[in-house]
Amino acid sequence: MSALEAEALEFIRALIRIDSVNTGEASTIGDGETRAARFVQARLEDAGYETTLVEPVPGRASVIARLAGSDPDAGALVAHAHLDVVPVEVENWTYPPFGAEIHDGVLYGRGAVDMKDFAGMLLAIARAFRREGIVPRRDLIFAFFADEEAGGVWGARWIVRNRPELFAGATEAISEVGGFSIPLPGDRRAYLVATAEKGVTVATLTARGRAAHGSRPTADNAVVRVARAVAAVGAHTFPMVRTATLGRFVETWERAGGRIDDLGFAASLIDAGMRNTASPTVLTAGGKPNVIPATASAALDVRVVPGQAEAVREQLAALVDDDIEITWARDIPAIEAPTDGRLIDVLQDAITAEDPDGTVVPYLLPASTDNKHLAELGIRGYGFVPLRVPADFDVFGQFHAADERVPVEALHFGTRVTARLLREA
Repeated sequence: MSALEAEALEFIRALIRIDSVNTGEASTIGDGETRAARFVQARLEDAGYETTLVEPVPGRASVIARLAGSDPDAGALVAHAHLDVVPVEVENWTYPPFGAEIHDGVLYGRGAVDMKDFAGMLLAIARAFRREGIVPRRDLIFAFFADEEAGGVWGARWIVRNRPELFAGATEAISEVGGFSIPLPGDRRAYLVATAEKGVTVATLTARGRAAHGSRPTADNAVVRVARAVAAVGAHTFPMVRTATLGRFVETWERAGGRIDDLGFAASLIDAGMRNTASPTVLTAGGKPNVIPATASAALDVRVVPGQAEAVREQLAALVDDDIEITWARDIPAIEAPTDGRLIDVLQDAITAEDPDGTVVPYLLPASTDNKHLAELGIRGYGFVPLRVPADFDVFGQFHAADERVPVEALHFGTRVTARLLREA
């Protein structure tokens, strides 16, 4: 273990021990994000950085620092991680979720992969570059955000809209969700890089009828009609959409010897990025068992492939009866960055240096990251936190899960790869 790897692991464990749970409800959120941000800030300043701490509301702090590069004409690269984590149900954990304990070479804790691992790596690398006088090719903007798990309202989104000068000159960004290995034939590995993210919107289906006593069934029962609509949506599979990212994924995956019909545990992740999806999540109807309500509604979490914003609305409308009202809210557009270019080449070179047979494969992330907010400034975002893991270890399956964990050796690998790519990018 090098000094850099040791310090990265130390910081990752220290950050996990800071309870920075983000429930999404202001009344139940403490000061964990600010304590984590001040932890990062103190160690950056100890290494000689000038930092900016942004705290739009008490307890919701982010911290940003910049390291000048050697090429003033190269756009800056934002390397970012979020410091908040999702809630835990302690009774479902084998080890304390904020204990950062290591057992049999595996680190357990909330944030082990989502994403205090990358935060600790970035912090250690930033300090090492300053201590050792390493000058990267382009400016590096190290950003540690609050509130990603609740949409970035008080984190990346707030900073982009209120302090955009902190990202002056930035053209690209790197963060979650990607970089982890999935198996290829012949004991080889592919390393996914998220070059696109699906858009997010909420559709609400509403049925209206006559209120009545429960003892007298009505033909226009709103609950029955909205339930019929939900069943139709739940049973539907939207058609595959061949985006630029999907095309490059198929090409790269097959060139590396992989089979599209044999993706293993990555199949659901890749499939979700191939098509629009609509998941019924919230049902609202009535208040008393003996009253047929006049209205019933269902909220759908709709994830939209790039370029499909209008098509998905038409497709959803075609699934339900004409008398079902559909309203739309919280529309966050999809993003898509180039699947080739210098940064992709640097990612591949950095992987090759540590895993000669490793192949970087672009894919479309069906979820969202803070890269969506940076996109408002024209910054192209990529998801790549490099982790080399055993063939049967599902990194994406650790996100938001009980017993969230990651092999320690994967963290060492990620630290080495990330340091190389930040130097050369």
